[in-house]
Amino acid sequence: MAGEEVRAVYDDIMATRNTDWINNFWKVLAHDPALLKRTWDSIKQVMAPGALDPLTKELVYIAVSASNGCEYCTYSHTASARAKGMTDAQLMELLAVVGMANETNRLVNGLKPPVDVQFEPHE
Repeated sequence: MAGEEVRAVYDDIMATRNTDWINNFWKVLAHDPALLKRTWDSIKQVMAPGALDPLTKELVYIAVSASNGCEYCTYSHTASARAKGMTDAQLMELLAVVGMANETNRLVNGLKPPVDVQFEPHE
């Protein structure tokens, strides 16, 4: 049975996500209640609506997770994005962009072209 600290985080997760279950990621983190709380507080803040809408944030999460080879995160955030309205066409296009970005990033990292002055940040 979860201790009081863990139960409080679990209750917040379920209330925030409007669900009646806790997924395995949070259960694993619960072995370290401080890590569980810190991670939940951070993700809740970062994934909250802001300058980027919730679906866009999920799409970014999928892109990074796919690039990092995190199967769990790719699946869980794909499910979350679908719940927020992502279509199959959007997922396929997103993954095509991720693949293209990975390919061109590897080419640039290998070939080392200088950054064009037009692309450099200006204050």
